[in-house]
Amino acid sequence: MIKNLSELVEMAKNKPTQRLAVAAAEDEAVLQAVKSATEDNIVVPVLVGQKEKIEIISKKIGFNLEAIAMHHEEYPAEAAKKAVSLVKNGDADILMKGHVSTGPLLKAVLDKENGLRKGGTLSHVAFIESPYYHKLLGVTDAAMNIAPDLNEKADIIKNAVEGFHRLGVKNPKVAIIGAVEVVNPKMEATTDAAILSTMNRRGQIKSCEVDGPFAIDNAVSREAAEHKGIQSTVAGDADIIMLPDINAGNVAYKTLNFLGGGLSAAVIMGASVPVVLTSRADSEKSKLMSIALAAAMD
Repeated sequence: MIKNLSELVEMAKNKPTQRLAVAAAEDEAVLQAVKSATEDNIVVPVLVGQKEKIEIISKKIGFNLEAIAMHHEEYPAEAAKKAVSLVKNGDADILMKGHVSTGPLLKAVLDKENGLRKGGTLSHVAFIESPYYHKLLGVTDAAMNIAPDLNEKADIIKNAVEGFHRLGVKNPKVAIIGAVEVVNPKMEATTDAAILSTMNRRGQIKSCEVDGPFAIDNAVSREAAEHKGIQSTVAGDADIIMLPDINAGNVAYKTLNFLGGGLSAAVIMGASVPVVLTSRADSEKSKLMSIALAAAMD
């Protein structure tokens, strides 16, 4: 059981140093996080983007680029393609989004010939350290899949489970979240939850324990589950909560961070390597933790 994000940093430090390709690296918050990860020997960065801007920002924050590989690309979309190619060709191990919009980066990742496709669905997995929960909580999907269908939800679960497996959690508990904890045929989130739970019991979703539907309180509070008479080993002890759509996922993710005192690390799973894709609103510490998370997973 992983209780806090600092454990991810230690895990990353104890693994071989990863090569991090940063797409459109001319971003101060990103470079500050990369600098910290470099100083901790978590990554060796490969910076792709506008060379002059990268050098100006690096000088400002005291980031020594003397031994750092750089590739000049004037335009962010071209920087994304170049960074992806570095990973695909074995010249980098992890990909990180810099000063480039998510769309062009993911277009490069998903390119059928030159991208990092692995098959299935890409999804966002956030690992939240909350002062009100007894271990790291995985939250998915807060950033990518707008209204996933049943098959996409199964892929989203599998991606999150793979992330936990890579961190040494062998049989993570997955709670499928809805507005209520009973199946209501008029509420698709609850019927999907029941089907996904059955798929898990029948071995179609493996190496995890899936149950639902749960209202959010039942998933993270044993007391709340007991009050409702819910009998489940997942209730109150979930490792992963899967939200029904991007609206619920994004609200839950940002509420935990901005009102709930949480600290997060997040990656995109489902490609051939973890992709560090942080929000502009994320703190420098959160960006550093996301780099550490990706490095610890490799």
